[in-house]
Amino acid sequence: MQRYIIAFVLSFTLLNFADFSLTSATQIQRWLSQTVYVPLYSHIYVDERFRDKPFNLTATLSIRNTDPEIGIKLIAVDYYDSSGKKLRSYLDNHVAVPPLGSTRYIVQDSDTAGGSGAKFLVKWSAQKGVAEPIIESIMIGTKMQQGISFVSRGKVIKGQTEEMKTQ
Repeated sequence: MQRYIIAFVLSFTLLNFADFSLTSATQIQRWLSQTVYVPLYSHIYVDERFRDKPFNLTATLSIRNTDPEIGIKLIAVDYYDSSGKKLRSYLDNHVAVPPLGSTRYIVQDSDTAGGSGAKFLVKWSAQKGVAEPIIESIMIGTKMQQGISFVSRGKVIKGQTEEMKTQ
């Protein structure tokens, strides 16, 4: 009898786990729009060898539409310095990013205006809810025999989901 109870409890637990896994996999949050803050470093300070001189970096802002069926529209890609002053807008017109498409914007290592606290604000929208895009900055630099590279993920600071729109 005890074996049957253990088997029943184990079966019930496995069925509930399987149901939970299927449910959570199908409930991906669908976004209609977002404003994303993306840290970017036009230079950093490394160590004593460079006597506190900035180590300039080339930075790439990468915007990847992760939705396999629906495109997104970039509304604004704006670059700000360490004090929060807007330095430039990278878009004159909206830019379409197709399903699974990507685009990029580059800040050259010679452009130090942003400083070590530079950032992008990226605004995008979609006609229908989409899987959340990946928006990140990739920094890379070399000096003498030293090479540095790292990535910063964007953070959503404002947005609307399909669920929010129906409420």
